[in-house]
Amino acid sequence: MNDSSTRPWRSSSHKRTLSTIFVHTMCIIGGASFILPFLWMVSTSLKPDTQIFVWPPKWVPNPLQWVNYPRALNYIPFFHYYKNTLVICALSIVGVNLSCTLGAYSFSRIKWIGRDLLFYAYLSTMMLPYQVTMIPLFIVFKRLGWVGTNLPLIVPTFFGSAFYIFLLRQFFMTIPQELSDSARIDGCTEFGIFWRIILPLARPALATITLFTFLNAYQDFMGPLIYLSEPYQYTISLGLQEFRTQFGAEWQMLMAASTVAILPIIVLFFLVQRTFIQGITLTGIKG
Repeated sequence: MNDSSTRPWRSSSHKRTLSTIFVHTMCIIGGASFILPFLWMVSTSLKPDTQIFVWPPKWVPNPLQWVNYPRALNYIPFFHYYKNTLVICALSIVGVNLSCTLGAYSFSRIKWIGRDLLFYAYLSTMMLPYQVTMIPLFIVFKRLGWVGTNLPLIVPTFFGSAFYIFLLRQFFMTIPQELSDSARIDGCTEFGIFWRIILPLARPALATITLFTFLNAYQDFMGPLIYLSEPYQYTISLGLQEFRTQFGAEWQMLMAASTVAILPIIVLFFLVQRTFIQGITLTGIKG
């Protein structure tokens, strides 16, 4: 009697265990497939010239060429390019947070005629690929005299982004309206509600769009390639191309510089991953 009553429980527990094992196995395989290119990049950065294209490939260089790293950082003005990149990233973060928070607040917390229609029209611009708007934008910036400067990479962030406004709007709509009503009764202005109530509660969402903005600006290649013309203006993504010449490439130094360039992104993600995942969950984009 007892055995028959415990069999369904044991069966369900066994299935649950097998399901957990299967899910973890798939996650491990997927994680390994993502980390292999990074490990290959690190391995190549430590190889001598003679071991880069050997077959079968050698994962562990012998001997380890640690000298590739200082050579790579001296081959190009790496830290100057890194400073240029950080300046663009910082100003882009300021522009996105300033413009998108105000736009999202208007679309989510203030009622005005045509609000939803304009929001959906604005959201539809996400369907336009960058290749479609690239030439018209270049013509506009050319006539403004901005080509050859950082302005085309920075100024557009101060005019909002449909994707980031959507993320923030979804988050702002989860904040109870009663908080804003109570603040109005106490005499708080609309901007005071936005600054003192909404923004402090929106820290996870703000951290999410800040991280997205930093990653997009940090690894952007097409924008700097189109608008920057002088080598002293180059960003990291453009500077790495200097390892490739008409007659070949310094692959080991290219991989060494790429490893140094990608390390800040890895460290940043591990530092803010909890806030990032929380922000993605709360803004309504769930897996």
